[in-house]
Amino acid sequence: MPVLPIVQYPDPMLRRPCTPVQAIDAITRQLAADMLETMYAATGRGLAGSQVAVPKRIFVMDCTWKEGTPAPRVFLNPEILETSDSLALNTEGCLSIPGVPALVARPDWVLMRWLDLDGVAQTEVLSGFEAVCAQHELDHLNGRLCIDLMDETARVAASPALTALSHPETP
Repeated sequence: MPVLPIVQYPDPMLRRPCTPVQAIDAITRQLAADMLETMYAATGRGLAGSQVAVPKRIFVMDCTWKEGTPAPRVFLNPEILETSDSLALNTEGCLSIPGVPALVARPDWVLMRWLDLDGVAQTEVLSGFEAVCAQHELDHLNGRLCIDLMDETARVAASPALTALSHPETP
């Protein structure tokens, strides 16, 4: 299983809405395995198809592996059915926007539906960090980034780092 290159901001791929996964076949299963390996190698907790230049509605996440309890999950064609009215404020990192933490308010729980790798529809309430991670990854599938959700003050503060990512110095 190869570690895939991670698309970096401001690559337009990150703004491209992803299309549904049409077939759950060996190619899809291999992509999911490669995405999990890539996420672990990058020490992330989630990774979306667009972040590895595959514009399909797939994301992987494992919110507990850094605490020693791996629980890898694969979400195909995910959608949020319901969200809490209450918001939680968290600092989010993104493997595609390294070094730019984003303070973001998101619903503190979501009711999600998706297909697993066996093609079985799953529905579950995700809360806490799982809810944050799933919303972050689902945003990627819709062409939205966590920096888009920052308030104006945070966006201004992050501007130099985002500019540096947009115009890396050449040696």
